[in-house]
Amino acid sequence: MADMSAFRDAVAGWAAGGGEAEAPAGRSAGRLGDLLGVRVAVLLEGPSDVAAVGALAARRGRDPAAEGVCVLSMGGAMNVGRYARLLGPPGLGLRLAGLCDEREWPYYARGLERSGAGPHGFFVCAADLEDELIRALGPPRVAELIRAEGDERPLRTFLNQPAQQGRSPRQQLRRFLGTKKGRKIHYGRVLVEALDPGRVPAPLDGLLDALLDGAPEGRGAGRG
Repeated sequence: MADMSAFRDAVAGWAAGGGEAEAPAGRSAGRLGDLLGVRVAVLLEGPSDVAAVGALAARRGRDPAAEGVCVLSMGGAMNVGRYARLLGPPGLGLRLAGLCDEREWPYYARGLERSGAGPHGFFVCAADLEDELIRALGPPRVAELIRAEGDERPLRTFLNQPAQQGRSPRQQLRRFLGTKKGRKIHYGRVLVEALDPGRVPAPLDGLLDALLDGAPEGRGAGRG
Protein backbone atom coordinates (compact mmCIF):
# COMPACT_ATOMS: atom_id res chain seq x y z
CA MET A 1 0.00 0.00 0.00
CA ALA A 2 1.29 3.47 -0.89
CA ASP A 3 2.42 5.77 1.91
CA MET A 4 3.56 9.38 2.17
CA SER A 5 7.20 8.47 1.51
CA ALA A 6 6.18 7.18 -1.93
CA PHE A 7 4.49 10.51 -2.65
CA ARG A 8 7.58 12.43 -1.50
CA ASP A 9 9.80 10.28 -3.72
CA ALA A 10 7.52 10.85 -6.71
CA VAL A 11 7.56 14.62 -6.15
CA ALA A 12 11.36 14.64 -5.78
CA GLY A 13 11.75 12.69 -9.03
CA TRP A 14 9.31 15.00 -10.76
CA ALA A 15 11.19 18.09 -9.59
CA ALA A 16 14.58 16.62 -10.53
CA GLY A 17 13.29 15.74 -13.99
CA GLY A 18 12.30 19.29 -14.83
CA GLY A 19 8.73 19.30 -13.55
CA GLU A 20 6.87 18.84 -16.82
CA ALA A 21 3.14 18.49 -16.12
CA GLU A 22 2.72 15.42 -18.32
CA ALA A 23 5.91 13.66 -17.22
CA PRO A 24 5.38 10.15 -15.82
CA ALA A 25 6.70 11.27 -12.42
CA GLY A 26 4.15 14.09 -12.39
CA ARG A 27 1.28 11.77 -13.21
CA SER A 28 2.51 9.34 -10.57
CA ALA A 29 2.71 12.09 -7.96
CA GLY A 30 -0.81 13.23 -8.79
CA ARG A 31 -2.24 9.72 -8.52
CA LEU A 32 -0.46 9.09 -5.22
CA GLY A 33 -1.58 12.43 -3.84
CA ASP A 34 -5.19 11.62 -4.64
CA LEU A 35 -4.89 8.12 -3.20
CA LEU A 36 -3.38 9.40 0.05
CA GLY A 37 -5.70 12.39 0.38
CA VAL A 38 -2.85 14.90 0.42
CA ARG A 39 -4.19 18.42 0.95
CA VAL A 40 -1.16 20.35 2.24
CA ALA A 41 2.52 20.31 1.24
CA VAL A 42 5.03 21.65 3.76
CA LEU A 43 8.08 22.99 1.92
CA LEU A 44 11.23 22.79 4.05
CA GLU A 45 14.79 23.54 3.07
CA GLY A 46 16.39 20.33 4.34
CA PRO A 47 15.94 17.05 6.23
CA SER A 48 16.87 18.54 9.63
CA ASP A 49 13.82 20.79 9.38
CA VAL A 50 11.71 17.77 8.46
CA ALA A 51 13.01 15.96 11.56
CA ALA A 52 12.15 18.91 13.81
CA VAL A 53 8.63 19.33 12.43
CA GLY A 54 7.99 15.60 12.72
CA ALA A 55 9.26 15.52 16.30
CA LEU A 56 7.01 18.39 17.39
CA ALA A 57 3.98 16.87 15.68
CA ALA A 58 4.65 13.57 17.47
CA ARG A 59 4.98 15.37 20.81
CA ARG A 60 1.56 16.85 20.24
CA GLY A 61 0.07 13.48 19.37
CA ARG A 62 -0.49 14.35 15.73
CA ASP A 63 0.26 12.41 12.56
CA PRO A 64 0.65 14.84 9.64
CA ALA A 65 0.56 12.10 6.99
CA ALA A 66 -2.70 10.71 8.38
CA GLU A 67 -4.15 14.23 8.23
CA GLY A 68 -3.22 14.74 4.59
CA VAL A 69 -0.10 16.80 5.27
CA CYS A 70 3.09 15.96 3.38
CA VAL A 71 6.24 17.32 5.04
CA LEU A 72 9.10 17.30 2.56
CA SER A 73 12.65 18.52 2.02
CA MET A 74 13.27 20.51 -1.17
CA GLY A 75 17.04 20.06 -1.03
CA GLY A 76 17.71 23.79 -0.67
CA ALA A 77 15.86 27.09 -0.59
CA MET A 78 16.65 27.82 -4.24
CA ASN A 79 14.21 25.05 -5.22
CA VAL A 80 11.16 26.67 -3.64
CA GLY A 81 9.91 28.18 -6.90
CA ARG A 82 9.91 24.81 -8.65
CA TYR A 83 8.22 22.99 -5.77
CA ALA A 84 5.62 25.74 -5.39
CA ARG A 85 4.82 25.46 -9.10
CA LEU A 86 4.53 21.68 -9.00
CA LEU A 87 2.53 21.37 -5.81
CA GLY A 88 0.66 24.69 -5.62
CA PRO A 89 -2.06 26.22 -7.82
CA PRO A 90 -0.36 25.61 -11.21
CA GLY A 91 0.31 21.94 -10.39
CA LEU A 92 -1.42 19.62 -7.95
CA GLY A 93 -3.36 22.45 -6.32
CA LEU A 94 -2.27 21.71 -2.76
CA ARG A 95 -2.21 24.29 0.00
CA LEU A 96 1.41 25.22 0.69
CA ALA A 97 3.11 25.98 4.00
CA GLY A 98 6.65 25.95 5.32
CA LEU A 99 9.59 27.38 7.22
CA CYS A 100 12.51 29.35 5.88
CA ASP A 101 15.51 31.35 7.07
CA GLU A 102 15.32 35.15 7.05
CA ARG A 103 18.07 35.43 4.44
CA GLU A 104 16.19 33.01 2.15
CA TRP A 105 12.85 34.79 2.35
CA PRO A 106 13.30 36.73 -0.95
CA TYR A 107 13.55 33.40 -2.84
CA TYR A 108 10.41 32.17 -1.14
CA ALA A 109 8.49 35.39 -1.74
CA ARG A 110 9.28 35.36 -5.46
CA GLY A 111 8.61 31.66 -5.91
CA LEU A 112 5.31 31.76 -4.04
CA GLU A 113 4.14 34.87 -5.89
CA ARG A 114 4.94 33.35 -9.28
CA SER A 115 3.07 30.17 -8.39
CA GLY A 116 0.02 32.09 -7.18
CA ALA A 117 0.29 30.49 -3.75
CA GLY A 118 1.06 33.57 -1.63
CA PRO A 119 2.94 33.73 1.68
CA HIS A 120 0.18 32.53 4.01
CA GLY A 121 1.29 29.54 6.07
CA PHE A 122 5.01 30.33 5.76
CA PHE A 123 7.02 31.19 8.86
CA VAL A 124 10.46 32.79 9.01
CA CYS A 125 13.32 31.92 11.37
CA ALA A 126 15.62 34.78 12.35
CA ALA A 127 18.75 32.85 11.34
CA ASP A 128 17.70 29.23 10.90
CA LEU A 129 15.71 26.64 12.82
CA GLU A 130 18.77 25.35 14.68
CA ASP A 131 19.45 28.84 15.99
CA GLU A 132 15.82 29.18 17.08
CA LEU A 133 16.04 25.90 18.99
CA ILE A 134 19.35 26.82 20.65
CA ARG A 135 17.92 30.16 21.78
CA ALA A 136 14.79 28.47 23.12
CA LEU A 137 16.72 25.87 25.13
CA GLY A 138 19.75 28.00 26.03
CA PRO A 139 23.35 27.03 25.16
CA PRO A 140 24.03 25.26 28.51
CA ARG A 141 21.06 22.92 28.00
CA VAL A 142 22.02 22.25 24.38
CA ALA A 143 25.59 21.40 25.42
CA GLU A 144 24.17 19.07 28.06
CA LEU A 145 22.06 17.30 25.43
CA ILE A 146 25.06 16.96 23.13
CA ARG A 147 27.03 15.31 25.94
CA ALA A 148 24.09 13.01 26.69
CA GLU A 149 24.02 11.94 23.03
CA GLY A 150 27.67 10.85 23.21
CA ASP A 151 29.17 13.80 21.36
CA GLU A 152 31.09 15.39 24.23
CA ARG A 153 34.53 14.67 22.77
CA PRO A 154 33.71 15.98 19.27
CA LEU A 155 32.19 19.09 20.85
CA ARG A 156 35.23 19.71 23.04
CA THR A 157 37.58 19.28 20.07
CA PHE A 158 35.45 21.63 18.01
CA LEU A 159 35.33 24.33 20.68
CA ASN A 160 39.13 24.26 21.00
CA GLN A 161 39.62 25.15 17.34
CA PRO A 162 41.08 28.65 16.79
CA ALA A 163 38.20 29.56 14.48
CA GLN A 164 35.73 29.19 17.34
CA GLN A 165 37.50 31.53 19.71
CA GLY A 166 35.61 34.79 20.14
CA ARG A 167 32.30 33.38 18.94
CA SER A 168 29.32 33.30 21.28
CA PRO A 169 28.26 29.91 22.72
CA ARG A 170 25.12 30.07 20.58
CA GLN A 171 27.14 30.63 17.41
CA GLN A 172 29.55 27.83 18.33
CA LEU A 173 26.77 25.32 18.96
CA ARG A 174 24.95 26.24 15.79
CA ARG A 175 28.13 25.72 13.79
CA PHE A 176 28.88 22.44 15.57
CA LEU A 177 25.53 20.98 14.55
CA GLY A 178 26.45 21.45 10.91
CA THR A 179 29.95 19.96 11.00
CA LYS A 180 29.06 16.31 10.36
CA LYS A 181 26.65 14.76 7.89
CA GLY A 182 23.45 13.70 9.63
CA ARG A 183 24.17 15.63 12.83
CA LYS A 184 21.65 18.41 12.14
CA ILE A 185 18.98 15.82 11.36
CA HIS A 186 19.66 13.94 14.59
CA TYR A 187 19.67 17.04 16.75
CA GLY A 188 16.65 18.50 15.01
CA ARG A 189 14.70 15.74 16.74
CA VAL A 190 16.69 15.76 20.00
CA LEU A 191 16.36 19.49 20.59
CA VAL A 192 12.63 19.58 19.84
CA GLU A 193 11.98 16.67 22.18
CA ALA A 194 13.81 18.54 24.96
CA LEU A 195 11.75 21.74 24.66
CA ASP A 196 9.39 22.83 27.40
CA PRO A 197 5.89 23.09 25.89
CA GLY A 198 5.83 26.85 26.42
CA ARG A 199 9.26 27.42 24.85
CA VAL A 200 8.67 26.16 21.31
CA PRO A 201 10.16 28.73 18.86
CA ALA A 202 7.46 30.92 17.37
CA PRO A 203 8.04 29.94 13.71
CA LEU A 204 7.89 26.21 14.45
CA ASP A 205 4.93 26.61 16.79
CA GLY A 206 3.09 28.75 14.24
CA LEU A 207 3.68 26.25 11.46
CA LEU A 208 2.32 23.33 13.48
CA ASP A 209 -0.73 25.31 14.53
CA ALA A 210 -1.35 26.34 10.93
CA LEU A 211 -1.01 22.81 9.62
CA LEU A 212 -2.92 20.85 12.16
CA ASP A 213 -5.51 23.39 13.27
CA GLY A 214 -6.25 24.82 9.84
CA ALA A 215 -5.61 28.50 10.58
CA PRO A 216 -2.46 29.70 8.77
CA GLU A 217 -1.39 33.19 9.76
CA GLY A 218 1.52 33.69 7.41
CA ARG A 219 4.96 35.23 7.52
CA GLY A 220 4.46 38.04 10.00
CA ALA A 221 3.13 35.87 12.83
CA GLY A 222 5.93 33.38 12.43
CA ARG A 223 8.95 35.58 12.68
CA GLY A 224 11.29 34.76 15.53
